[in-house]
Amino acid sequence: MGFPEDVAGAAETLCAAGEVTIVSHIDADGIAAEAILGQALDRAGVRNRSIFVRQLEPLAMRHVPKGDGSLKVFLDLGSGQQNLLEEHDLAPEEVLILDHHVSQPAGRNYRQVNGLPYGHTRLSAAGVSYLVSRHLDPSCVDLSPLAVVGNVGDMMARTDLQLVGPARGILEEGQRAGYIDLARDLNCYGISTRPAHVCLAFGDDPFIPGISGNPTLALSFLQHLGVTLQDRSGAWMVWEEIPFDGKRRIVSALAQQLVLHGKDTSRLIGEVYLFPHEAARSPLRNASEFATVLNACGRWAKPLVGSRICRGDRGGAYREAEHMLTHHRGIIRELLQFILDRGVTELSHLQYIHVGDRFPDTIIGIGAGMALSKLNPKKPILILGQMAEDPLVSKASLRTTDEMVRRGVDLQQVVVTASERNGGSGGGHRIAAGAFIPKEAEERFVHCANRILARQYADPGPDHC
Repeated sequence: MGFPEDVAGAAETLCAAGEVTIVSHIDADGIAAEAILGQALDRAGVRNRSIFVRQLEPLAMRHVPKGDGSLKVFLDLGSGQQNLLEEHDLAPEEVLILDHHVSQPAGRNYRQVNGLPYGHTRLSAAGVSYLVSRHLDPSCVDLSPLAVVGNVGDMMARTDLQLVGPARGILEEGQRAGYIDLARDLNCYGISTRPAHVCLAFGDDPFIPGISGNPTLALSFLQHLGVTLQDRSGAWMVWEEIPFDGKRRIVSALAQQLVLHGKDTSRLIGEVYLFPHEAARSPLRNASEFATVLNACGRWAKPLVGSRICRGDRGGAYREAEHMLTHHRGIIRELLQFILDRGVTELSHLQYIHVGDRFPDTIIGIGAGMALSKLNPKKPILILGQMAEDPLVSKASLRTTDEMVRRGVDLQQVVVTASERNGGSGGGHRIAAGAFIPKEAEERFVHCANRILARQYADPGPDHC
């Protein structure tokens, strides 16, 4: 058996199901995966309904039906929580897992499609969902943009600034069918919606001295180059609208600025994935910005709104998402400023901060990722927050850099081990992970995580907290 056989087997299982209950995660990858599979099942005439959960943990399992005869399909979760499925008394034949997280085996052998055992480390759940759906119904090629959104939203293109492996196959398939445009352009978030100087100022990969973090200096830098930045009406052009010659002049000047300060230029240009059927200046036109829209919906408890957008709603759902996106960005800015103003506590191999109940636990991971570029990038950052619905439980989010992952850091191992030893549960990826732990175990969890990180730096052997 191989990965293609797993995909084909999952499609056959779905075809044979009388009814399907989709249980999916609330982030961009989970929402995109749900929309892909839901539409594929609709086209195949298979009845289905969806449930979104923030995390697959004991409380969330209450929403998963038992004894109703439906096939339970877990998207973007499930691989690392098979013990919960067993405790919920779900039989192997009524479960299918489409995931990309590290698998934690249980007593029962649940069917799953996961690229990790086959070396496909950069294929998100939306990518897996697309491959299964495409096997179910070849017409699902029109859903390839959603798979790209899920892959980009889960940072699968971050390391090499391009999609690779099966994710690249999906991209190229969508490109051939006319649903996706691929370009090499400035590696900067917001090229489809933000004025060029704002886009540059908010970029930090790479961090460009004298430009990053300062819109005024970024504008001055661009004006000095003599590039036209406004259209005939006087409105600022977004980066995507600037003519090619202007872009080339700007990129050349940015490269010179990096070299002048002894910085690497290799991350200045990367792949950009655009959707030609979406309106100009819409955040849905660009894969990374589309993912942010979905994340905003999920983080603010409206994943179904995101699902409706993925299914083509450009009316009420899109307008609601626009309001959430504006609010989302505002709160993220407040969180980032709070972290920088309050400061973090540094341990030997970890830096951390507790934000209490000041910010929703659903966004602290985003804040952690943004703050890391402005703090000590050589130490992973851990942010603790209080769960609004359960004050006795705390959420922990950890983020690190690609460089630290290459040096041996594995945050997924950190949170799984540290949370289990302190009465909680966790999961994620080497570069980003999260856990739910008892509030009274916060300090033990932090120091346990620090000790595990210390051993990862020195020796990837057994950890003992």
